[in-house]
Amino acid sequence: MSLTALTSAYRLRTLCRLQRIQGHMMSSQVDSGVLLEKVGCAGVITLNRPEALNALNMPMVQHIYPQLKKWESDNETDIVIIRGAGGKAFCAGGDIRVLFLTGLFPDVGGGYFLPRLQGQLGLFLALTGFRLKGRDVQRAGVATHFVESEKIPELEKELVDLKSPSAEDISRVLDSYQNQSALGADKPFVLEQHMSDIDRLFSSSSVEGIVQNLKAEGSEFANTQAKTLSRMSPTSLKITYRQLQAGAALSLQDVLVMEYRLSQACMRGCDFYEGVRSVLIDKDQNPKWNPSTLEEVSEESVEQCFSSLGEKDLML
Repeated sequence: MSLTALTSAYRLRTLCRLQRIQGHMMSSQVDSGVLLEKVGCAGVITLNRPEALNALNMPMVQHIYPQLKKWESDNETDIVIIRGAGGKAFCAGGDIRVLFLTGLFPDVGGGYFLPRLQGQLGLFLALTGFRLKGRDVQRAGVATHFVESEKIPELEKELVDLKSPSAEDISRVLDSYQNQSALGADKPFVLEQHMSDIDRLFSSSSVEGIVQNLKAEGSEFANTQAKTLSRMSPTSLKITYRQLQAGAALSLQDVLVMEYRLSQACMRGCDFYEGVRSVLIDKDQNPKWNPSTLEEVSEESVEQCFSSLGEKDLML
């Protein structure tokens, strides 16, 4: 066989091998529920579990984290875009059936941004689990911008086409698309008429005090919130209240360390497992919390949830 033929054969085998490796990587990414790609200056992460509303599971986390670390040190990656497949949801949070992490306290930095919202809004959202949608997420101060869904692909393209963008460049693009988004602009913030009520009723030195305020008020809004809180884990309510108190004075890094401690404490308790049982396993929607009342949850037990884990603490 001639040298040219040998070289061609080698190149063909190499190409085939690369294609097999690429195919395996893509298959692995699909199986893990996440797609990772580099487009222009942007690293793009697509959460690809639309049937589960793109809820995060461990394989997804194991694929995303090392890629983020690579992009962090890559001089040619200026921004990271995370999006959800399917059009229904960006991400429903952690898949508690797999990750066993939950609705027991506001995590993923919730202890940082919630107490920084206006008045007592953050505490209200944290304790009641009230859901904000669309433009109201931005109006509340949780998101920086609101862009209509149909404009998102166009926005993504403009972002990835930026050359070495600064924070100001990115903000300018986001501002432009927000200004083009008129959906819901004529409607008031969903909680606007209740903001003064929220500030008054949720201003208390304890969760018990908030519940007393709601019951004494007697309005339809107050009764609805009191009923909501009565269904929640008393331990969870007290942990969440304490979390937001502490988080208001902490850096984001310190909040994430605190929330990791809380996650470990919740795993040691029983209410998390009872909540999963009642919502996802038996689906009776009738959890039996332990302790069952706010008065039975001691301050000592709450404080223990925030204790240092020593060598097992989260290191950032």
